[in-house]
Amino acid sequence: MRIADVLRSKGTAVATVDADTSVTSLVDELAQHNVGALVVLEKGSLVGIVTERDVVRKIHERGPDVLKARVADIMSTSVFTCLPTDSVDSLAETMTERRIRHLPVVVEGQLVGIVSIGDVVKSRIGELQSERDQLEHYIDQG
Repeated sequence: MRIADVLRSKGTAVATVDADTSVTSLVDELAQHNVGALVVLEKGSLVGIVTERDVVRKIHERGPDVLKARVADIMSTSVFTCLPTDSVDSLAETMTERRIRHLPVVVEGQLVGIVSIGDVVKSRIGELQSERDQLEHYIDQG
């Protein structure tokens, strides 16, 4: 299964935030969209990703004043991305090895979706269920 299949199933909408947004507003956006990460855009270009973990860790390091900071001050700028043609299995491996939970999907520099570890797990469960159903059908026919 390819990432394009996952996006076809879940949709291509991506919650984003501007790099100049306050961390307080970021927290509101995370809650409003019920997501664990937002892609950070600056003038329409992907410049980072910011997660709930980033917020919690920065609050731990700097205290509650970090809520007044900008997203640019706490985001991760080293963003791993994937392509729609990548396999779900390769993405699962990348996410596990690099300990990341969200990967933006980018084509020719344009953000076209995002895939979370939950999407990967859901896809894999679907594949396993399909294999199980096929085996049961084979056994019933035999």
